[in-house]
Amino acid sequence: MRIDSSAPTRIDLAGGTYDIWPLYLFHDHAQTLNVAISLRAHVTLTSRRDYRVVLRSEDTGEEVEAADPSVLRTDRLPLLARLVKHFGARGLEVHTRAESPMGAGIAGSSALNVALTGALAAWTGRTLSDEGLLTIAMNVEAQVIKVPTGVQDYRPALYGGISAVELSVAGVERVALSLDPLALERRLVLAYTGASRNSGINNWDVMMRRINGDTDVVAAFDVIRDATVAMRDAIEQQDWSGVAASMATEWQARKRLAPGVTTREIDTLLERARFSGALAGKACGAGGGGCLVCVVDPDRKAEVAATLSAGGATVLPFKVESEGLVVKKS
Repeated sequence: MRIDSSAPTRIDLAGGTYDIWPLYLFHDHAQTLNVAISLRAHVTLTSRRDYRVVLRSEDTGEEVEAADPSVLRTDRLPLLARLVKHFGARGLEVHTRAESPMGAGIAGSSALNVALTGALAAWTGRTLSDEGLLTIAMNVEAQVIKVPTGVQDYRPALYGGISAVELSVAGVERVALSLDPLALERRLVLAYTGASRNSGINNWDVMMRRINGDTDVVAAFDVIRDATVAMRDAIEQQDWSGVAASMATEWQARKRLAPGVTTREIDTLLERARFSGALAGKACGAGGGGCLVCVVDPDRKAEVAATLSAGGATVLPFKVESEGLVVKKS
């Protein structure tokens, strides 16, 4: 038997970090905005006659093997190992490959998580609801990174598209946004800074400062919330200057959340991008490295991309991805 699965990564446009419980409960109308992109995470499961379990990561070059999932160690390839152990899958080889750089801040680990969870459910004959799949993915990733995870990143991977994730006491609701994907795609430049980052560390620092009532963090979250609401309105009206203004406001507030959200390299690249015509820009995810995204006029997109490349970043071509998790069995 063979199962191939894949899931898209995402660009978070505004409102990130709110999606970590219980932060969104402290600010009414909290939401995040994101767009799934065509840089996908891929998983292939193939059967083995010896009933052993083999895990292979093409991106890290690591390989782990065990006689049975129950004896798999979780100190190497921990996400793969924990998911295989959870599903009790045996007699298989797991091969993973990512189209995005490691530590890029575009939810590559969450996309891999969703792709592997979907594949293992099919392998073991389990029928998972969307909420059941999302819960397993989120909880296993928290075990791996050892800090709380948010709810945002798994939804672009599962559903694709452009969406708002609304967060309230009633729970989490994904709302698809009505927008021509090409209109957004033509106005975004995504670039990898070359520096990997650990989102869990930044987010944990932010979370603790907010819970402890740091007044500057509280105020910054209010600004992020308001900028996200404004960006959603601008997106739905295709008001691109409004989208850019909201991103600029959100980024200025986000830098106040914790030290290390931005770096000298990120600031320099964003300044170069603005000089070349970018309307706004921000670091993806929790910042501290990884990717940055810029909103541009379509006529200046090539110029901004060239400037970022000249500054040492790697521009990542992408398309807005309408398709989420795909699982194929053969």
